[in-house]
Amino acid sequence: MELKRGRLIDHIHLRARDLPATKRFYKAVLATLEIPVVEADTHLWADELWIDAGEQASHVHLAFQARDRDAVRRFHEAGLAAGGRDNGGPGERAYHPGYFAAFLLDPDGNNIEAVHHGPAERSADAVTLTFDAPG
Repeated sequence: MELKRGRLIDHIHLRARDLPATKRFYKAVLATLEIPVVEADTHLWADELWIDAGEQASHVHLAFQARDRDAVRRFHEAGLAAGGRDNGGPGERAYHPGYFAAFLLDPDGNNIEAVHHGPAERSADAVTLTFDAPG
């Protein structure tokens, strides 16, 4: 089994009140960013992100990296079409030169962002963990 992990965060766990609506939203927006999603009846996961159902929904801000500005635009369009609410359309932000982002509220009100930081060279696409899957 192989898992891809980012360099800063090991994983993020969100709780959703309406899991089917949340799955629809995340599958749509993550597809635009070319992030594979694994789905089961009780949960969804994509790289470091795990989502399951719970009465108390999470309220966080998550920012996903986008390859380019077009991916940010596709993320925003897909999220709106999948039930997300606009929280800031695609555009440059004053955080630093070249910061191009879009913001959506997912079905539980989490502030979800896609950001492209401008031209840059990555040191690695991801850290790869290889191991035998349990049982």
